[in-house]
Amino acid sequence: MTPSEISGLFPKASKLALVTDSNVDRLHGDRVAREIESSGIRTDRIVIPAGEASKSLENHARLVSSFAALEMTRSDAVVALGGGVVGDLAGFAASTYMRGIGFVQIPTTLLAMVDSSIGGKTGVDIPEGKNLVGAFHLPAAIIRDCGFLETLPEKELMNGYAEMIKTAVLFDPELFEAMKCRPAGSTLAAAVERCAELKSQVVADDFRESGRRMLLNLGHTFGHAIEKVSEFAVPHGEAVAMGMRIVSKDVPEIGAMLDAYGFGTLESAGLSGRKSEILESMAHDKKRSGDSVTLIVPRAVGDCRMMSVPISELGEWL
Repeated sequence: MTPSEISGLFPKASKLALVTDSNVDRLHGDRVAREIESSGIRTDRIVIPAGEASKSLENHARLVSSFAALEMTRSDAVVALGGGVVGDLAGFAASTYMRGIGFVQIPTTLLAMVDSSIGGKTGVDIPEGKNLVGAFHLPAAIIRDCGFLETLPEKELMNGYAEMIKTAVLFDPELFEAMKCRPAGSTLAAAVERCAELKSQVVADDFRESGRRMLLNLGHTFGHAIEKVSEFAVPHGEAVAMGMRIVSKDVPEIGAMLDAYGFGTLESAGLSGRKSEILESMAHDKKRSGDSVTLIVPRAVGDCRMMSVPISELGEWL
């Protein structure tokens, strides 16, 4: 599917809201808007500031107010053009406006292509933690075009590689072996599709994250806390990689893979002296159940288990 075909998903729509951020709009906004409008449907662009700070309740309110000002109805839809911040925020706004209108994901980052655009998780951050406010709202379609990656900075590619390694560790030893050589070109496109296929299968089996889908949190419980304590100076992929290191100490080949890609450690990020803050942040994780947190712990590549760990014992992992 291409952007010009989006209108066919919503035959009763009179307009679409194209939500993007300032960086993506500069690079791709005009072209994508033209492609969508070439099918004959009005497209209004809404641009938010680039960066994690935009994933807020304030910007959620701004978006739904913009939808109302555009006189959007339940037949209309939202198109999210960007990375995870745009997808999460625009999807959450679509899920709450008029109790839910359609939306489409056009991920422009490697991370969003293999992770955040898949599975219907939407939401925003609040001061108490990341993604604590949100809803499940499946996109009508996800349009993955690796051509967007040609303008992606190296650090953003690294965010995506971390999630791809995570997916391979969880489900596919053959993909893990293939990822030992950093993929590019057609090899990267094939690996992206494989990661998307694997995550989609898990989501289809457990949409509400009550069972197997929880495995996708490998590296994330520590990772989200690391992001928050660093005030997001450590990007998501780097933080997830650090989280994977922490829980994968018994599987050295995972650490070796992360080393080969150049992922850092708590020490290299200057966070080794802030472990108490990381633990405090983890105590507020949305996946906490009572006095415990569920960690995903690899026993081998392709064999990861859920482990309930008391909050009081998390410090032993650091």
